[in-house]
Amino acid sequence: MTEEKNHIRAGTADRIKEIERSIIKKYRKPVWCRFTKAVREYELIRDGDRIAVCISGGKDSMLMAKLFQELKRHGRNNFELEFLLMNPGYHRVNQELIRSNAEILGIPLTVFETDIFDAVSSVENSPCYLCARMRRGYLYSHAKELGCNKIALGHHYDDVIETILMGMLYGGQIETMMPKLYSQNFEGMQLIRPMYLIREADIRAWCSYNSLRFIQCACRFTENCAEGIKYSKRDEMKGLIAKLRGMSDVIEQNIFNSVKNVNLNKVLGYKKDGETHYFLDTYDLKEDDLKTVKQP
Repeated sequence: MTEEKNHIRAGTADRIKEIERSIIKKYRKPVWCRFTKAVREYELIRDGDRIAVCISGGKDSMLMAKLFQELKRHGRNNFELEFLLMNPGYHRVNQELIRSNAEILGIPLTVFETDIFDAVSSVENSPCYLCARMRRGYLYSHAKELGCNKIALGHHYDDVIETILMGMLYGGQIETMMPKLYSQNFEGMQLIRPMYLIREADIRAWCSYNSLRFIQCACRFTENCAEGIKYSKRDEMKGLIAKLRGMSDVIEQNIFNSVKNVNLNKVLGYKKDGETHYFLDTYDLKEDDLKTVKQP
């Protein structure tokens, strides 16, 4: 019996090594290098950080956990990690799949329970928004209790450009999902998104290559919806972007770049720190400046 257990453990260890090797070798350019680039470019990690890597059980957060492990092992070793799994009320089959995947990947989980799904089950208007807000609050709170100063979420490049389009088409505003931001409600806490530059297609390819199967959306609300109602605005943006991709291979990159190349001289207005600015506020001042420059 002992020999059999040792054989299983050895097999699991070999599987973990193969998965880790695939990140550094086969998917080095589309996954590993884009992860490390985001960490450097957006200055996501500082010396002494204790980061709560938030695990939802999906492909994105699970890969993020492995990337952090690899970064600590092969790169910087000046930060600490806590792999935090919040159970908002998953069905048992999903809980078992998450734990099984964590074992396959060699991710030591810290699990805590909540009743978020029960709390939002009777909400008719914007249950997804309320659920997301509650999840974020619980994650910040528990991470802080564990001595963490940052939480890491697994949002990727496609999430970013979909958010930009949704804001424009349905919100009438130009904004994006930031790579990092300070919490407004939990002093000293920050949120970071180290998957910011990684494409979803490459995440799926990595999963497929390693024969990994993760939970999809495990929300009770969508499980109880009719099939036709499950189609969300984000799904709509995915479809729209796919069509645009067929027209030009630079459109996605241009959508991403549009929020870092904003020309404030060519917009009607903008908001900063809760204050609204309109182009007419300084329009005549610019004309006066031009007259001053033209004077001999």
